[in-house]
Amino acid sequence: MEITTKELRIQPGKIIDQVVNGQEVTVTYRGEALVKIVSLKEQDSAQEGESVFGLWKDHDQPESVEDYVRNMRKGRQF
Repeated sequence: MEITTKELRIQPGKIIDQVVNGQEVTVTYRGEALVKIVSLKEQDSAQEGESVFGLWKDHDQPESVEDYVRNMRKGRQF
């Protein structure tokens, strides 16, 4: 389904209902595709097992993303 940004502002509830029911919605602005709205439930099942940090998957550090960030936030110890 394709809608304009104006339609999104006027009828957000109707559009969200359609997305929840499995339909992908492409929002256009001045005739050009701007964004795609998809259901998180469908997206989660399609990307099952993938990390939120897509760039991290090729990282060679043994620790998890959370541990790495936690260690960075500790700051320098002199």
